Amino acid sequence: MVALAAGALSLSLVAAPGAGAKTAAGAVDVLSAGSLQVLLQQQIGPAFEKATGFTLNNTSMGSDALASGIKGGTLQGDVFISASPAVDDTLEGSANGNWVRWYAEFGSSPLVLGYNPASRFARALRTRPWYDVITEPGFLMGRTDPATDPKGVLAVTALDQVAATQHLPALKAIATSTSNVFPETSLVGQLQAGQLDAGFFYGVEASAAHLETVALTGTRLAGDYTLTVLNRAPHPAAARAFVAFMLGKEGRKVLERHGIVSLVPPKVSGRSSVPEGLQHLLER
Repeated sequence: MVALAAGALSLSLVAAPGAGAKTAAGAVDVLSAGSLQVLLQQQIGPAFEKATGFTLNNTSMGSDALASGIKGGTLQGDVFISASPAVDDTLEGSANGNWVRWYAEFGSSPLVLGYNPASRFARALRTRPWYDVITEPGFLMGRTDPATDPKGVLAVTALDQVAATQHLPALKAIATSTSNVFPETSLVGQLQAGQLDAGFFYGVEASAAHLETVALTGTRLAGDYTLTVLNRAPHPAAARAFVAFMLGKEGRKVLERHGIVSLVPPKVSGRSSVPEGLQHLLER
């Protein structure tokens, strides 16, 4: 269970981030896609606290796993950030607990292949098509579980697409193997520790972790990031301040610097349910 700061905070304490903004005390509890873990903790969190006075408590894992935890009552938070709009849809409606009434798709990041520069396959990845290299004997590939993470779904899709177009059935075997599946929040560490030669990542997490990458030629896939204030959020004022920061100029600059392609204005689902004070950030 995510620890929750005590006491709700009045929205009147929060001003838009920027010069002269009033600051407040307290924390916002964010449940975020694992691919944003490093960026939120090292970049967004400190900048958000400096701008508003609120601190960031972040819990990261696969988007589908987060949604399951929210519905099952094992995870509680104020803001939900997913890497796929389809995951938000699973939290909408009375049958799903009415946790999500609106969400904003604010940006995307391409699926790439991150690799360890110390790998014996590193030079080959830089000079040959990725799909030829990863099928070589002894190559250690990592990906996330498609049952719990949208990026895992995209990785399987990339492998299946290129297997068909390049006539490489060995890629299908990689897509169906379970020995190369790791939790999203540990995959970067596995690669950096030399336990993997390469893995599937979003550009944003590769940038935040300073990973070497190659483009996935033969396919064009990306994660589409959304955020929302969860219904019954314990700290609604802090949640609104965080969303305003993420969608504002300063937040967008941090995101874009690390590989998020901003969608301006964001694409909104459930516009009539957007909280007062955030609607102007989502105008078309």
